[in-house]
Amino acid sequence: MRSVAVFCGSSNGKSSIYVEEAAKLGEELAKRNIGLVYGGASVGVMGAVANSVLQNGGHVTGVMPRFLEEREISHKKLSELIVVDSMHERKAKMTELADGFIMLPGGPGTLEEFFEIFTWAQLGLHQKPCGFLNINQYFKPLISLFDHMTTEGFLQDKYRGMSISAENANELLNKFDKYEPPTVKTYITDQQT
Repeated sequence: MRSVAVFCGSSNGKSSIYVEEAAKLGEELAKRNIGLVYGGASVGVMGAVANSVLQNGGHVTGVMPRFLEEREISHKKLSELIVVDSMHERKAKMTELADGFIMLPGGPGTLEEFFEIFTWAQLGLHQKPCGFLNINQYFKPLISLFDHMTTEGFLQDKYRGMSISAENANELLNKFDKYEPPTVKTYITDQQT
């Protein structure tokens, strides 16, 4: 794995554990020589993971829409900053550059980014691992929702398995190393063939 895209909040959150664990992820990425691809901001959990990768000698690529870059929230010390025209172009570029995707705690924008990438994997548009670092049990309700979707027949078991989660960076990256993508989603049943 050469690089991982990380989706996360531009806020720190209420507990310092979110920033602390984001920094540990950054340290682990640098240690494994895995580059970081992220939204390009210098603030919040985003800034914490980027700063940690940089401080530990790793490579960081930021991808930021022009309208956000113009607000001067872009990180000024990145290895590379790619400025795009829209939020959609940002996700497409991050998908192109990354070999896997990790979600850290964040708000609706973070969830939206992760779910689009997860859906693309489900549809077979990429075969890269998608996971989340369950810092401080932040994603416990989401894990329950995935289980509920599966129980209620809206998410097949093989796609439920695509949502990789762990409580520390080392465990999550080890799971990424072992990831095998499921077969591509189809709506054809045996009765229709």
